[in-house]
Amino acid sequence: MNQELSMTNESFKFLSQSSDFLNLVLNNINACVLLLDKDLRLKAYNNALKTIFTSRKDEDLIYIKCGEAIGCADQVEEQKECGFTTKCLSCELRVAALTSYVKDKPMFHQHIVKPFLTHEKTKVDKHLQFSTRLFHFGNEKYIILIIEDISKWYDNDKTPIKENE
Repeated sequence: MNQELSMTNESFKFLSQSSDFLNLVLNNINACVLLLDKDLRLKAYNNALKTIFTSRKDEDLIYIKCGEAIGCADQVEEQKECGFTTKCLSCELRVAALTSYVKDKPMFHQHIVKPFLTHEKTKVDKHLQFSTRLFHFGNEKYIILIIEDISKWYDNDKTPIKENE
């Protein structure tokens, strides 16, 4: 997305004058907002990353591959770099991000269930909803990956919980 095009939304025009305010907004969103490069390495992230995915709570995650930063259990169990495990070719997060990057095709509200490790190295399945989009800034291309943990809407047998329960 061209920087000029992103500034045409009048309701957010005032943000162009305040990077501090924009950072506060991003860090107070409940969903993870991840900025990835072509190798799926983190270039930036908001605070929700360290609350939704707690495997590396106190570490700097810049330039770490996405699966490693979010505590993908497959990557840890196989002791391989993100992108090289037996499950990476079918990882919905990876496929969606790369599709957005290569084909400039956004993905919206995709749902997955995937195992992740906590800071205590406990394996937990999380229900995630995610969206991806390619954008251009300067001469670079990036992927925005937005991830929401929707696990609380599912019970232990993976059945959606009805709102009136």
